Amino acid sequence: MPSTVEKLSPTRVKLTVEIPFTDLKPHLDKAYKGIADQVTIPGFRKGKVPAAVIDQRFGRGAVLQEAINEAIPSAYNAAIEEAEVTPMAQPEVEVTKLEDNDLVEFTAEVDVRPEVTLPDFAEVTTSVENAADVEELVGERIEILRQRFATTTEVERAAAEGDVVNIDLVASQDGTELPEATAEGVSFKIGQDTNMLEGLDEAVTGLKAGETATFTSTLMGGQFRGQEADITVTVKTVSEQELPAVDDEFAQLISEYDTVEEMMEDLRKGAEQQVKADQLADARDKVLEAVLEKIDFELPEGVLTREQEARRTEVERQLAAGGMTVEQYLENAEDEDAEDEEAFWATINERSEQALKAQVVLDVFADENKIDVSQQELTELIFRKAQQNNSSPQDEINHMMEHGHMPEWMQEIRRGKALAAIVAAATITDADGNVIETEAPEAEAVEEEAEEAPVVEVVESEDK
Repeated sequence: MPSTVEKLSPTRVKLTVEIPFTDLKPHLDKAYKGIADQVTIPGFRKGKVPAAVIDQRFGRGAVLQEAINEAIPSAYNAAIEEAEVTPMAQPEVEVTKLEDNDLVEFTAEVDVRPEVTLPDFAEVTTSVENAADVEELVGERIEILRQRFATTTEVERAAAEGDVVNIDLVASQDGTELPEATAEGVSFKIGQDTNMLEGLDEAVTGLKAGETATFTSTLMGGQFRGQEADITVTVKTVSEQELPAVDDEFAQLISEYDTVEEMMEDLRKGAEQQVKADQLADARDKVLEAVLEKIDFELPEGVLTREQEARRTEVERQLAAGGMTVEQYLENAEDEDAEDEEAFWATINERSEQALKAQVVLDVFADENKIDVSQQELTELIFRKAQQNNSSPQDEINHMMEHGHMPEWMQEIRRGKALAAIVAAATITDADGNVIETEAPEAEAVEEEAEEAPVVEVVESEDK
């Protein structure tokens, strides 16, 4: 099918495509047959109505329109392939010429991926923080497990740090009680629960069961979030917590191991994998940042705008679910540098743009290096998603097929392989100057498990 391409901008093209009637004929035949199978006309058997009769009854134009709509997608894809461009959005299609029994012409304007010249990734260098202390992380995990299996005994003394207290809370402003900021039967551990109201630890310390104290604090949620209120706390019970000893009996209680040595070795192995995975994730982010600093290209304006709007909608949804405004979020978020709402949304837009640029770089690298996705790799991704979502691999497969996620997941794998190759080519050091390994520590275990599972059949998508 003859086609021409006109470059409207670095990120937008206009394709002009001709479809000869010889190529349109199969679609016309299909359209006529579809109508013939659906209508009943006296004197003709169903499905055997001649084309001329259909034209007389329903009009040739309607049949042509159906055939053209059927033919355009394949003609468009062929023109895209011939023009060697990569669409980043749906095209705007217009039929510009229709000469019956001769040809159909249509134009398609579409945003396309910009031309990107990739840098020499061997020259990319970056650094990350040292890996977290493994023994410290093991100690934290042991402490969490001890807390989970601790025993509590109610005592008749004043509450002290480390005790578990059961309390009632009543908030008021100017003497008026705030029903939404009232709670009964709240249990927390004094000195260790960072999610409680500021000043609550001090207020309950020294109180016995049945005693009450009042203090002023800033409410953390609901309608009055961020406002100051008078808080009356009543201690209902005081319990002393006893943590289990870290011994063989404890190991048998919380794990599949018989000895504390075996349990600790397993925890240590898991901690090593986590700190390496965290460091590698940081390294990947830093490498992408360094790569984007080396190249400059424009994104299609429409694509970028839609991406930013989608990200803003998602952030607004998350804030609404938490009962927060942007101002309230900024007051409590320690890792946000934005000073006001305008600066916050500007930061969100910048992050969206950088994320989209990173995707373009990874896609260009994958195309230039002919990176493919195997059935085994899709199976491994499904197993990872099942682990992350605490579901079964079959549940993830069902979800993928039901929602048509296969092309998206295949692209995720392809970009991940591209990023891994880029990271492997770069030089990454920790704060002490040591070169860090770039292979994901958890990959081997997932691969072994996935190898024993049925392989998910990969169907190539026409969308790139």
